Amino acid sequence: MTSVTLVDDPHARRALPLLLLGAVLIGFSPVFAKLSPLEPTITAFYRAGLAWPILMAVALLHARAPAAGHRKARPTTWRDHLMLAVPGIAFSGDLACWHWALQYTSVANSTVLANLAPVFVTFGAWALFGHRPTPVFLAGLVTAVAGVALLVADSLTVGAPGQITGDGLGVVTAMFYGAYILGIGWCRTRFPTAVVMAWSTLHTAWILLALSLLNGESLAIPTVSALAILLGLAWLSHAGGQGAIAFALAHLPPAFGSVSLLLQPAVAALLGWLILSEPLTPTQTAGGVVILAGIVIARRGSAHQTVGARRATPSDTVP
Repeated sequence: MTSVTLVDDPHARRALPLLLLGAVLIGFSPVFAKLSPLEPTITAFYRAGLAWPILMAVALLHARAPAAGHRKARPTTWRDHLMLAVPGIAFSGDLACWHWALQYTSVANSTVLANLAPVFVTFGAWALFGHRPTPVFLAGLVTAVAGVALLVADSLTVGAPGQITGDGLGVVTAMFYGAYILGIGWCRTRFPTAVVMAWSTLHTAWILLALSLLNGESLAIPTVSALAILLGLAWLSHAGGQGAIAFALAHLPPAFGSVSLLLQPAVAALLGWLILSEPLTPTQTAGGVVILAGIVIARRGSAHQTVGARRATPSDTVP
């Protein structure tokens, strides 16, 4: 048994603000997606596709530097490529299921269910890597998820046509995003952040492109303003937000990282009020406060987290 004390880890102290910054930047993505005149899946493709050249350029620049420790500057084997494909495939599944869920259930329902991801991350981190959650952390997790539910409580629906399908897809969205968070953390033990983001984004992009073409969606970007929206989604939310999260997850427990990302829907609600003139009710404000309280509680529960003997992973055994 080893004790991981986050408050004494300078990397963790720097990673937490970066993780919260990533959550804020991702909070812009629903606004950009709503402003986009393109179909949902092709919008998601451009989110990854337009971010990929920048991420790959950074990865190539990083490859010129000497490799740090046991991490590799670039994938060199099929096993490396398969490892980097895991978060990319998971993220494409997350985006695709999220957009399909919105076709069958309300935005509120899909938001609550998609933000169950920390539950799956906590279970996966415990089952796969031996990261046992503390009771205080679990209290923070429940509090933060309850805050998300409160955030969208005014819009929750029950019994709408096709709702079972949509709600089911919302749960699958959470499972995919949980797999993405765990996959990013796993890959960061083997590769630098820039390499993980570049290669996982490549896999996300080609899968979403294939789904878009199968759905008959057009690739045409109609106006300059539409291009600006897509670039904001790609460069700000994906390259900036997801990149910050990927770096932070190298220095924070995945379960705590996923709980902190519950700040995203609160940011999205605030931006919707500021940019899209969407109403911000007292209940939503209270939900945002509860989310922040849950993150603080989870942070305390993670400050002295005991991690059991971790099972061997490919990064431990492959030379």
